[in-house]
Amino acid sequence: MAWTIAYDAGTLDVQRSLQTALEEAGIGVLAVHDAPAVAPEETAAARTTDEGGGYRARAAYLAAWATQPRSPVTATLRFAAPALESEALPTASELGSAAAATYASEGQARAACAAYLAAPALQYASARDVPAGPPTARLSVALSFGTIAARTVLAAIDARARDRFLLAEERVSLDVLRRSLAERDFFLQLAWFFGAAPDAPLQTRMRSFPFGRDHPALSAWREGRTGFPLVDAAMRQLRATGWMHPRARIVAASFLCFDLGVDWRIGRDAWEGDLEEDDAALATGNWQWIAGVGADLAQFPRIYNPRKQARAYDPAGRYVRRWIPELRGLPVPGLAGAPRDGRDPQLALPLFATEPYPQPVVDHERAARDFLRRYAEFRGARVRALQ
Repeated sequence: MAWTIAYDAGTLDVQRSLQTALEEAGIGVLAVHDAPAVAPEETAAARTTDEGGGYRARAAYLAAWATQPRSPVTATLRFAAPALESEALPTASELGSAAAATYASEGQARAACAAYLAAPALQYASARDVPAGPPTARLSVALSFGTIAARTVLAAIDARARDRFLLAEERVSLDVLRRSLAERDFFLQLAWFFGAAPDAPLQTRMRSFPFGRDHPALSAWREGRTGFPLVDAAMRQLRATGWMHPRARIVAASFLCFDLGVDWRIGRDAWEGDLEEDDAALATGNWQWIAGVGADLAQFPRIYNPRKQARAYDPAGRYVRRWIPELRGLPVPGLAGAPRDGRDPQLALPLFATEPYPQPVVDHERAARDFLRRYAEFRGARVRALQ
């Protein structure tokens, strides 16, 4: 029997118990690290300290990851036909969903990867930051469910990069795409080495930080009605499609943690029900990173200003207009959530609309200052307690 090793603590415990039971019954088990491009033990072996333990610092991990040999797996594994009868898997209609336009398969995932690398990937450096720009790879679901391996994607990127006719900026985009795979591996190895308590912040000093469990605007955040257009467009895209652009994820998550002061676990669990991909370890690692309680070793958390982010990465308002129909007739300056003179706008007052676009639920600048003050007080109190 063979399976891909899981990285979330709950599933990994089940796998280990099952492996023990099967081997005691005389059934061989092949458990492989198929989720990452580079297995955790391979990067850990490059360490000269901590007896080959995992990395908490991303920069050090990425440097070690880049030195690992990248030989794609070429062997073919054949399984014996099962002798046990089994019922057919449920169909989409039996689960209350519409029939899928395409069915997930290795062939479909490989074709999507090849099509992306043929041309769109050459603009990835900008695509990952511009929600309405060129497409991103959109391979997260295929990687999550194993219809394509990260090693296969990495080998395809390396092969594409060997094209002698690529422009310098196109090579940069492929490097950035390769780095995205490395960052994905970083969070997987965090879960592998440090994920025994996935709901506890990786930074022990932050485990008692008083994040809130609720906020009057929490429902508005979930529904995409915070009055901050980029945040709301992101949440509406997620609810409509099961996916959210990478830059939009950062801004929406930052807003929940810092503008509303809500616990990162609330956001992680809220998105789990809507995102198509199913990677508990990656979700925990990324949410902890955004909330400033994980592997990010910055002195203070990075708080993203949703208005500045909109002006920088959606300057024409294409993304906002795509997902917020109430704002499609608004001039560009208002689509970031504030006019250029800095006053809070009344974004939309359609005469016949049944539900006009809401006013901002918080004052971002004040909320950010308040959070940083509480953060500084918390850290100061901890330092005094340790003296």
